[in-house]
Amino acid sequence: MDFASPLPAYLVKRYHGWKATSFAENKAWYRHLAEQGQHPRAMIISCCDSRVHVTAIFGADQGEFFIHRNIANLVPPYEPDGNQHGTSAAVEYAVTALKVAHVVIVGHSNCGGVQGCLDMCSGHAPELEQKSSFVGRWMDILRPGYDRIKDLPDHDSQRRALEKEAILVSLENLMTFPFVKEAVAAGTLTLHGLWNDIGSGGIEQYDPDTNAFHPV
Repeated sequence: MDFASPLPAYLVKRYHGWKATSFAENKAWYRHLAEQGQHPRAMIISCCDSRVHVTAIFGADQGEFFIHRNIANLVPPYEPDGNQHGTSAAVEYAVTALKVAHVVIVGHSNCGGVQGCLDMCSGHAPELEQKSSFVGRWMDILRPGYDRIKDLPDHDSQRRALEKEAILVSLENLMTFPFVKEAVAAGTLTLHGLWNDIGSGGIEQYDPDTNAFHPV
């Protein structure tokens, strides 16, 4: 495997800094996590976007969140077809093995994946329509959301609405997983949808009673 390379020097330097400070000051906690395993209370499904830092937003320590990140924080529908499904596997493990009490979908402003879906569905990104496009086929999950916002008057309002539709589509798809539906019905699992405005640091949460997002 001669194509793999050593870490860049700046990452090595940062690692040694962390090992000498944060790790050294919390050795007992890390030893506890290593020996006792993980017992997170919540699963967070967020975007791969480097600007979305959910542990910082919620002040979380190691061991608190089971985190899965993908393009545009999407959950696909339940498809037990024997193929490889990374997000579905993460959901299954969180709910059936870790027994998390909450699954939180975290969307965000200026999402590149959502913008790609908007461009693709409106006919402005033919490259994403190609069968060979992994991003395009992943963003097909969001097409039902696009159908609900495509008649909004301008591009900015469509993008903002589609970012929130990515959260709603994911919540809807979560409920197609039998083990999620059973846990929700039993009262052992709750589902939540959040949208983060990166520029202002704001968080809005979905309220099913009003079918809208409201500031936290």
